[in-house]
Amino acid sequence: MFSSFFQAAKNSPFKTPFSQAQCDEGKAVGQLSAYPAVGQSGPVVGREIAAAAAASTDSCEFGSNKYFALCGIGGILSCGTTHTFVVPLDLVKCRLQVDPAKYKNLVHGFKVTVAEEGAVGLAKGWFPTLIGYSLQGLCKFGFYEVFKIKYADILGEENAYLYRTYIYLAASASAEVFADIALAPFEAAKVKIQTVPGFANTFREAVPKMLSEEGIGAFYKGLVPLWMRQIPYTMMKFACFERTVELLYKYVVPKPRTECSKGEQLIVTFAAGYIAGVFCAVVSHPADVVVSKLNQSKGASAGSVVKSLGFMGMWNGLTPRIIMIGTLTALQWFIYDGVKVALGIPRPPPPEMPASLKAKEKNK
Repeated sequence: MFSSFFQAAKNSPFKTPFSQAQCDEGKAVGQLSAYPAVGQSGPVVGREIAAAAAASTDSCEFGSNKYFALCGIGGILSCGTTHTFVVPLDLVKCRLQVDPAKYKNLVHGFKVTVAEEGAVGLAKGWFPTLIGYSLQGLCKFGFYEVFKIKYADILGEENAYLYRTYIYLAASASAEVFADIALAPFEAAKVKIQTVPGFANTFREAVPKMLSEEGIGAFYKGLVPLWMRQIPYTMMKFACFERTVELLYKYVVPKPRTECSKGEQLIVTFAAGYIAGVFCAVVSHPADVVVSKLNQSKGASAGSVVKSLGFMGMWNGLTPRIIMIGTLTALQWFIYDGVKVALGIPRPPPPEMPASLKAKEKNK
């Protein structure tokens, strides 16, 4: 299935610099090659040793079917675990969005919930959260890697470097379309459990009730608003993260990435993830409020929800969501990168300008 992507990955500007990119003639090309730049007559000292070391620690080849599958596993672990971990915060956030009169702020929301339902009430919706966001993570991270390589191949090496931010945006948006189709039924059930008093306490109770009241459409009526929330969020999550990593290594980290230990690299990953998460929360929040209100109200439409909320109403619960999404995004990138380290998945460094572009810049 992914054989064409594997070939595309051979010359992708997002691959590891210690792998050799090949042209049809069999010559190594580009800045990402293990061979010298234009004008040099022999291999770069130390590169062959580094290439051998990278090959010995990687469990698969960049762009192979196994690579995409392992990235999908990393997505499952990063998204499923983190979203389940913050279910109490997510529950209070949803209640703030749909009933601000009763749940006045974050602290008050926790107090009211515990007083009415006990501490166990804060865990409502954990099962659909775990399953739904695990499936979303599988598609989000797995397909992102697929689309990133494919789009880079379409543009070619030089344009892929120059327009890499657009590749991050397009690849993440494409992946999220599929991720949300997998997530939507579980998100709908989760919101019902968390925000409709007495509706259901478990996923097993919620599903038959939703089917009997609204039919199969109950699970997908929030799909379009979910796309409106998640696609901007994911575009920001990946593009902002990728560029922030570049900037941190360029201006903040006092040594090149190749000289950093895996632990130091994971710290950079966490910091870049948190910065990206704050922006993610802000750009996707109005749609998140609409999704919560839509899934709470039987027979409601996105348009009617927006009209009833008004502009200011669509910003209810922003503070807890910034805390939740900032932490979530940072942990997701940290776990995803950690899984790559643990499973020996190739971890490309930030892209570098291809040698052909450097030569053009020099000759200007």
